[in-house]
Amino acid sequence: MKNRMKGLREARQWSQGQLAEALGVSRQTVISIEKERYNPSLELAFSIAALFDCPIEAIFISDSKEKGDDV
Repeated sequence: MKNRMKGLREARQWSQGQLAEALGVSRQTVISIEKERYNPSLELAFSIAALFDCPIEAIFISDSKEKGDDV
């Protein structure tokens, strides 16, 4: 799943460690999500969206949506 988490984090001038601490996860988890190696749980996705004060859909883009497929 594609995401815009790195750009949102950098816009706020937060380190990966600061974001991880705010979310209650490890820095490695943040790195993995940003590199699109790991898809967060629904609960974590909601926490990320709440922290950045935007809808989940503004952060995470499903691969099928990116290709223009209907889901």
